[in-house]
Amino acid sequence: MSRESFEKYLALERKYSTHTVRAYSGDLQEFADYCLEAHGESELEDLPYTLIRSWIIALMEAGLSGRSVNRKTAALKAYYKYLVRLGRIQTSPLAGHRPVRSARKVEVPFSVAEMRRLLADWPQAEHYEELRDQVMIEVLYTTGIRRAELIGLTLADYDREAGTLKVLGKRNKERLVPLLSELHPRLDQYLEVRASKFPGESSPYFFLTGAGNKVYDTLVYRSINKYLSKVSAKTKKSPHILRHTFATHLLNQGADMNSVKELLGHTSLASTQVYTHNSISELKRIHGSAHPRNRNNQ
Repeated sequence: MSRESFEKYLALERKYSTHTVRAYSGDLQEFADYCLEAHGESELEDLPYTLIRSWIIALMEAGLSGRSVNRKTAALKAYYKYLVRLGRIQTSPLAGHRPVRSARKVEVPFSVAEMRRLLADWPQAEHYEELRDQVMIEVLYTTGIRRAELIGLTLADYDREAGTLKVLGKRNKERLVPLLSELHPRLDQYLEVRASKFPGESSPYFFLTGAGNKVYDTLVYRSINKYLSKVSAKTKKSPHILRHTFATHLLNQGADMNSVKELLGHTSLASTQVYTHNSISELKRIHGSAHPRNRNNQ
């Protein structure tokens, strides 16, 4: 079975993102290299679990985190699940595999004060790219959409009259995300400058590079890191942290978790609950300061 057919399966049938397909393909190639070099095995279809386990042990001995090992194992699971579906093997050698334990990754969101300081002190944008970066950050923070969803936005996805963005999420699932009314003037300003810089531009994408191409992952990350570094000393300043911040701030203000789940485009509440640890801390603070049994309140 060709590697290309597996990649097509992931992209077209499983609806995985380009990034995930590329990562899974790389992980599978890494496993194939290990099998050949360490065990002289060139065929992956009929391998015992003991060999796969030896690869997992080798990865951990090399210093990979449990999280990284589990991601690589997920690539193998997808591969063997595909082989079972094709009838090439009867059962997956990973059918009884349990994920490696990994420390919970705690991501600290930005505080309300940090975000207010950032959005209140925008420097006057002197060129298109600067305005674009500012608007991208405002969209990410006020909608909670993913970086890939931001990059994939088109002009047609913005409905000013309805006050919504149509977002294409994971596995090509569409959802409508409401926009704050305060964001419309900024979007109008950006679109005016965009039209002036790219007159007659045929690209359908909302956010463009200075050369008129669709923005890309690294550009979005660098832009966010640059601006957030001015208001925060936190180590992580990524698009995902802005998404985390969006969810945490909504939950801390009493938003219903199911509503936040829909806004984020999650398929289950379990995915949304990872953002609640900060909300629980806030609830504890409120509970302790307000309850009459608290000694400080007597």
